[in-house]
Amino acid sequence: MTTPFCLLPHPTIQPDSIYGLSQITNSLFLSNAMAANDKLTVSNNRITTIINTSSEVVNTFFDDIQYVQVPVSDAPNSYLYDFLDPIADRIHGVDIRNGRTLLHCSAGVSRSAVFCLAYLMKYHTMTLLDAHTWTKTCRPTIRPNNGFWEQLIHYEFKLFSRNTVYMINSPVGLIPNIYEKAVHLMEPM
Repeated sequence: MTTPFCLLPHPTIQPDSIYGLSQITNSLFLSNAMAANDKLTVSNNRITTIINTSSEVVNTFFDDIQYVQVPVSDAPNSYLYDFLDPIADRIHGVDIRNGRTLLHCSAGVSRSAVFCLAYLMKYHTMTLLDAHTWTKTCRPTIRPNNGFWEQLIHYEFKLFSRNTVYMINSPVGLIPNIYEKAVHLMEPM
């Protein structure tokens, strides 16, 4: 995996980042709803824009913060593909103005991770596999649902005319190939 300019030199996992706030790049953070609604967390990390990628979380509005909401439910049949480009563009726009974006959903595991991966693909020219590897290193709890994976796979193909992740059949149904080892470990012997 190549490390694009602007990514952190080495992924850093702060003690509370597994469930709270995780820094993905110099200007992009991923979190759960609790961290996004904590004034001290937002202030200490100099966040200027908060993007809520959930339909159920209500934000606490702080002064001098721009808010965007993408009302998506965390279900495999939820459609978010049409939001990938505009949200990636918004994150990039905040970055070029030297701002900092906090992406969140309820848990910071599925929906917000999808938008993070899309941004890394579009603006850091990372493959989907590399974007996932990097983000999972920074925030080990990410795990987009299978419907979101299918949309990310289509998005990667749109950007690069090739895929580095694909859906495969498994004993538990269709899964992204990067989860194949984990599923086999769960199989009874």
